[in-house]
This record gives sequence, structure tokens and C-alpha cells, in this order.
Amino acid sequence: RLSRGSMGGTPSLALPLAKGPHEVGCTDVMVGHTRQGLFLRLFYPCLPRAGAERPLWIPRYEYCGGLADFAQRSRRWCAPLLSVTLGSCRVPVSWNGPFKPCSSGYPLIIFSHGLGAFRTLYSSVCSELASWGLAVAALEHRDRSASATYFCTAEAGGEEWIPYQRVPQGQKEFYFRNKQVHQRAEECVRALRLFEDISSGKSVLNVLHQDFDLSVLKDSIDLTKVAVMGHSFGGVTAVLALVKEPSFRCAVALDAWMFPLENALYPEVPKPVLFINTEKFQTPESVAKMKRLSSRNSQTKIITILGSVHQSQTDFTFLTGKLISRIFGARGTLDPYKGLDITSRAALAFLQKHLDLEEDFDRWDNLLEGIGNAVVPEAPFCRSSL
Repeated sequence: RLSRGSMGGTPSLALPLAKGPHEVGCTDVMVGHTRQGLFLRLFYPCLPRAGAERPLWIPRYEYCGGLADFAQRSRRWCAPLLSVTLGSCRVPVSWNGPFKPCSSGYPLIIFSHGLGAFRTLYSSVCSELASWGLAVAALEHRDRSASATYFCTAEAGGEEWIPYQRVPQGQKEFYFRNKQVHQRAEECVRALRLFEDISSGKSVLNVLHQDFDLSVLKDSIDLTKVAVMGHSFGGVTAVLALVKEPSFRCAVALDAWMFPLENALYPEVPKPVLFINTEKFQTPESVAKMKRLSSRNSQTKIITILGSVHQSQTDFTFLTGKLISRIFGARGTLDPYKGLDITSRAALAFLQKHLDLEEDFDRWDNLLEGIGNAVVPEAPFCRSSL
């Protein structure tokens, strides 16, 4: 278990070590010098390295200010509080760790964050998937839905920050969010193009100049096995990305916020989606939209994890400090480690099936087939609604 940062003797955050057979490395990738470029954190299977550095969970102080803005708390007290409580927390993966080559190629997952989040806040689920032999590219969106993000301008050392934006007064939320979800889905497609460029041998410049050579990925990513995944706003982004890009073979939507998707698109979603919902977030209208998709595609599944809340699928669920936990509504009644286990196992089972993975994760076929209400004896926390 990761050592916990503390405030006033109160433990604050310990992210779980991934359970799969591979060690996990991660690196940050930024391409381009404008907001039309891309920014992502890549989680990948890596070779063991003694004394490997672990990356900070909140990479820069500016993100603490962004989280305060998103939570509608005063930056003056909330940003320093977040920094003190969480600023020293590290993700239990190897920073720029040596990539583990794979002649058959790792499947690729493009991951889209939720409203007010950024690229590192799903490190536990992303590193868990990477530990089972997947490459996971966690985007940081530039549609102003991230609590904060930035790009490096062309002049040396220059940065431009993009703050979180609320729905402007007088504007209908649907139109504002719908425009954002289209931009986000296009960023998912551009991320796939980036990996296609790397695989074709094109030289891709990472403007962050990390100690990680992207060309090592060249023969180790299987671009015939690509899926898209996301949480909340990212969940609906993943659904829309299936419409925009034929190469995405399926989507995993964690507690998807279905509101921003226009009705005309529902008939257009051609591929299977796994909806993994939490008990407390979804509305009947939202679930009805998911059911519209499942009625069109028998491979689309909807499961609900009992005892979970919306933040249960983010790293915030591992916060143990009462004050911070209250600010972010981070805890359900379900043990967070069990929740992560259910989410990752269901996702792996679904990906195994729809990406035709040779690895047998031996995970819950009956869960995905929706057999019974409790689903399987080892998963009393789950119910399937089909």
C-alpha cells in the first residue's frame, strides 16, 4: 500500500497497487503547441526497475485551484488545503518506467475523464487495466470541462492554462455540454490517430521532453484491438466516440452522464457498450437512454454496483480524511477496494469478449450475460438490469 500523506494525523489518500501480472509504468505525452494538440497520461506494462520514481497524483499546484473552482469553494483556503492534504500523494506506478515490449501488441484503451477532473484522477482503474496487459491513454480534455489544463506554447517555457468553465448565464446547458461532448469525442479520435502515427513509424515530438521514447511503442500496440472508456461526462464521450470512429470496437461507460447526447445519435451507435453504473447517481431518464441503446444492440449491457456513489469510480474514493471526503462526496457504503475490483473485472470481461483478447481473464461471464439479480455468488454487490 502507498504511504499516506496526512494532515493533523488524519490519513488522506492511499491508492491501491494494481493486481495484474504486469508492473505498470506511466508517462505524460503532449503533442502540438496549441489547444488543438493533445495531452494525455499513458499507463502501460513495464519492466521492473529498482527504486523507480512514483509520479505525483496531483501533478501541479494549479490543479488544486481548479478543483477548488469546480467544487465552488474559495481558492484562498481550499487550494492550499488540497495541496497540503493530497499534494505529496504519489501513484504506485513507475514514472517513465522501461516499456515492456509485446510482439503480439497490447490492446489500446482511450480513457476520457469526467466533468471537473483531469488526466490523473482515474489512476487506480487505469493502472489496474494496464497491469493486465492493456495500454491506457488517459486524456486531459481541452473543452474547458477539466478543472484545469494547459498547453505549452511555442516559445521556450511558455504555458497557457485553460480554466474550468461553468455553463454561461443565459445559455441552455444542453447546447453548451453538447458542443463539449463533440469536442471531447474528437479528442479521443485524435488520440487514436496519434498512436496510429507512432505505429507507422512517424516521429512524434512529445513537447514535455519526457525521459520516455514514444518510438518504443511502435510494434507493441495492436491497433485492431482498440476501445474507448470514460467516467460520467467521459462515459457519454466514449459512447459518442463509437459513432465518430469505426476503429473503436466497443466502449465502457462508467456512470455515464447521458444528458449531453442528442437524441438523433442513439440510432447511430453501432457497437456494444458496457454501462457500469453506481447506485446513487443515475436518474430514470438516464437509464432509459442506456436501455434505448441496449434495445438496439444485444451486446450492450447495463450493470449497477450497489453501495456505490458517483465518485466511487474515481481515485477520490480512496480518500479517508473526513473534510476532503465531504467536499468531494467521495464515499459510498461499499468498500472502495471492492468497488474497484468489481469495476475492473467487469470491464476486463467485456473487453476480452469484444476485442477478441487471447488472455482469458476468466472474469464473470455470467455477470455480463445478466444471469440472475445477484448475478454471481462472489458479487453480492452487483445487480444487472437488462
